[in-house]
Amino acid sequence: MKSPFRRFSTLFSSSPEKPLPINPSPRRDPIPVPHRTIPEPRGRDLDFVNVAHSHLLHSDWGKLDLLSSGLTPLRTSHILLKIQKDHVLSLEFFNWVKLRSPSAHTLETHSIALHILTKNRKFKSAESIVRGLVAASGPVDLARQLFDAVLYSYRACDSSPRVFDSLFKTFAHLKKFRSATETFCMMKEYGFLPTVESCNAYLSALLSMNRVDVVFSFHREMRRRRIVPNVFTLNMVLSAFCKAGELEKAVDLFREMESKGCCPTVASYNTLITGHCSKGLLSSAMELKERMQKNGIHPSVITFNALISGFCKEGKLQGANKIFSDMKASNVAPDTVTYNTLIHGYSEAGDSEMGGRLFEEMPKYGVRADILTYNALILGLCKNGKTKKAAYLVKDLDGKGLVPNNSTFSALIRGQCIRNNPDGAFQLYKTLTMLMCAFAKCDDLDGAVQVLAEMVNRSMLPDSDMLSEVCHELHHCGKDQVAMKLCSELQARTLIPVGFDKGL
Repeated sequence: MKSPFRRFSTLFSSSPEKPLPINPSPRRDPIPVPHRTIPEPRGRDLDFVNVAHSHLLHSDWGKLDLLSSGLTPLRTSHILLKIQKDHVLSLEFFNWVKLRSPSAHTLETHSIALHILTKNRKFKSAESIVRGLVAASGPVDLARQLFDAVLYSYRACDSSPRVFDSLFKTFAHLKKFRSATETFCMMKEYGFLPTVESCNAYLSALLSMNRVDVVFSFHREMRRRRIVPNVFTLNMVLSAFCKAGELEKAVDLFREMESKGCCPTVASYNTLITGHCSKGLLSSAMELKERMQKNGIHPSVITFNALISGFCKEGKLQGANKIFSDMKASNVAPDTVTYNTLIHGYSEAGDSEMGGRLFEEMPKYGVRADILTYNALILGLCKNGKTKKAAYLVKDLDGKGLVPNNSTFSALIRGQCIRNNPDGAFQLYKTLTMLMCAFAKCDDLDGAVQVLAEMVNRSMLPDSDMLSEVCHELHHCGKDQVAMKLCSELQARTLIPVGFDKGL
């Protein structure tokens, strides 16, 4: 089965993205919506529908409960059709059937409920129904089946095109790209187009998965179909250009936004500033900040964080600190990202003292340290050979409710704690042992194994109890070969601790 991304690459033009509007491509006439009717109820089915309808009008749910065993998909469909002008009652009945007689629900009954809700602009309720269907279907892609069910009941419900838009938007929110793509393509065949808000939901989901190639393709298709983008659409395309490293195209689109009267927002400026910082173009990034202020747009915490990160990556800590001061002077409260970026920058430069000062300043602004904060501090301390303090910070993690990760481990090793320091080996041993214990305590077996492997590489004798626990968990998880490899390496280096039972 082809990937939906690959399908877009064939459905949409592969021509390069251009910031100026382009003429729509030739389109064939849409397929007419089919005239399909739902079989009329007769005999007992008709009597059941009329009686149930009467009970519903009188809100007599007790009598309805007595009828629940006689519900069928046909009867449920016609009851929904009879009460469709009352969307509140329709939803109540739909949910009641789901609870009392779930077998009476089919894609047809779901589609009727979707028509009723979307006609009355109850889009969240409609999305909830689609989400339930997707969850119940598991890995099965039901986009085609659901679309057909909605299509075939469309005329019977005198529905609105928003019902198809609701399908597309829900699949986008769920990041069901194949289903969203299939729905969009089927909508086009019948002459239905999604709203710009639904298109934005799809673009946002694509960006979260870094699928900038499809963002460009879909944006081109929006223009071909004359779906007018709004500022949120263009902000996401700006972001895609910056992620792809195509900064010039991002700048062109930004200028086009201004010239077309689509006022850039703080998010527009932040995206461009981040893009310039990632390229090391710090002067241009600062000019953008000044420009946004002249245009009456106040820089946000994201603006300052992007600039601080850019200066830190270039090793220009004085400039980063100046922006940090400007941030506080502008009454923009720094957050955890701000401090983590600065602490990491100073740690990389080997200035653990300044990193420590920033760490102590965090509570003053109500900012809470996270594992990234500690990782940056550990890196700086190790680079300065302050192994005892680094070991203390690792030990302090558990008391702070923080879980060490592979970056914690990497910070210790990368810092090269052992630097012609006779006490360094012992401190590193203690730190690695504590880190391995922390990983094991948090059920992070991969992390514990990584630390253990590093200890083996450094010819450090692991603790017997800890080694036994790790090997036991490896065996329990079916990773016997990993355990055997570790034990073989330990034995080859004569590092098997006393009391360790290799038969565990």
